[in-house]
Amino acid sequence: MTDTTDTDERNDATEEVAADGSGIVAPDDETPTWRERKERRQGLSRLTYEYFERSRREDQDLRTESSYVERDVLAFPTWPHEMIRNLSLTSFFVGLILFLAAALPPHLGAPADPSTTPAIILPDWYLYWSFGLLKLGPLNPDLAILGGQKLMKDATYGVLANLVVVGFIALVPFLNKGSARRPVEQPFWSAVGVFGVVFAVMVSGLSIKNLWPAWVNVHLLFDLTFLLPFVAGFITYGILKAMREGYMFELNRRYYRLRPPR
Repeated sequence: MTDTTDTDERNDATEEVAADGSGIVAPDDETPTWRERKERRQGLSRLTYEYFERSRREDQDLRTESSYVERDVLAFPTWPHEMIRNLSLTSFFVGLILFLAAALPPHLGAPADPSTTPAIILPDWYLYWSFGLLKLGPLNPDLAILGGQKLMKDATYGVLANLVVVGFIALVPFLNKGSARRPVEQPFWSAVGVFGVVFAVMVSGLSIKNLWPAWVNVHLLFDLTFLLPFVAGFITYGILKAMREGYMFELNRRYYRLRPPR
């Protein structure tokens, strides 16, 4: 009786998936409300355990019922299948680069003059954030004990700011040892990531403040550089925290509708 019921459930799920061809089971009237999801006592932990336990049992059953002698080897040989494909892709991109180099040669400017300092000095675009940290002079405090003078030069203060930021980025892999694969599974670290991205973009814009039009308020840009990252981080954390339980429940619910447990 149980096998018949499971078979019917699988057929119903398969027909529902094939109806629109998207591979996604549409929600039904049994979907719990937000308050009902909040009242669940064994939601994510129980479903996660059942998910991995069922996967382990299915893998064990497949290996037991398999008639292959080398059932663990399921792949194409390296030669000629993989090598031919990789050589084809490599040849295509190398030819594309050679074509662009011949059709659009790079422009060569005038020779550099070591006796003249350029009016605008900028690093490569991906280092704008580091260059912007060198312009944090307004944050360098004046100490009354030193007669209103600064403890260190603005350039030294900018180098120290680079060391602090790079040191924090280096520590993140050691601080976050979770195994999450989606932002919604760890809202806090996702918010930290959004904070870092927004801060990098804003401080990059601050590094080229001398290139902005005259109508751009540089002081407002400086304030937004330190305000917008916090706003973006808090908004990200709030959204992911609110949708975390519902997302995980919906994900596991759809899995069990497609592949009901035995």
